Amino acid sequence: MWKSLEGKIAVITGAASGIGLATTERLLECGATVVMVDRNEDALKQLTKRLGDCAIAHVTDLLDQKQCADMIPGILSKVDHVDILHCNAGLYLGGDLIDAAPEVIDRVLTLNVNVVMKNVRAVIPHMISRKTGDIVVTCSVAGHFPTYWEPVYSGSKWAIHSFVQGIRRQMVPHGVRVSQVSPGPVISALLADWPEKALRDAKEAGGLIEAEDVADAVAYMLSRKRTVTIRDMIILPSHFDRV
Repeated sequence: MWKSLEGKIAVITGAASGIGLATTERLLECGATVVMVDRNEDALKQLTKRLGDCAIAHVTDLLDQKQCADMIPGILSKVDHVDILHCNAGLYLGGDLIDAAPEVIDRVLTLNVNVVMKNVRAVIPHMISRKTGDIVVTCSVAGHFPTYWEPVYSGSKWAIHSFVQGIRRQMVPHGVRVSQVSPGPVISALLADWPEKALRDAKEAGGLIEAEDVADAVAYMLSRKRTVTIRDMIILPSHFDRV
């Protein structure tokens, strides 16, 4: 994969931490320029300084409707074109539905579903006009299994799984590949609300993977020849047995 994405320009949302940051670093290693989208301006400043000129900061709060709508046009004012859009930003909500605050449900569904659809909708005219492009969405194994211990999060990922596979078929005639990566539990900020004991037990039992493992999968998917689409890659910790 080394330098397999030479000259490509990628956009990654949620790029300041976790899977987004790991994927940014991997695609830079593969020769791409990466526009890092995140609401954390300070983190982006520090990261782009560390990562070099091929890492470009683009501050956007995707939960703000206007900023979300302005994201792709704003990025295209900074770079010549977009080859890759990785819709990675997301929120996690676990636990019983009865304990979920309605406003938190709204935030999770907005970021995990609506924002992804809007970002994809914004970039496809550009990619269609160029007759090429790649769209990758961070889904989850929770989008493949009725994970009753996190029904809101799981529901959001089932929805986006259906969306990705539908829009993938729409984009086939235009030369635009659409795919998703579906990790099991990843050591990242999304697990910040896990009970400390549950997180420690999961780590000790080998039930978690690293963000870098997901980044490797995304780089692999993007580096396939144009006649090949990996429509979904499910990545699980080897000792994960809940699905």
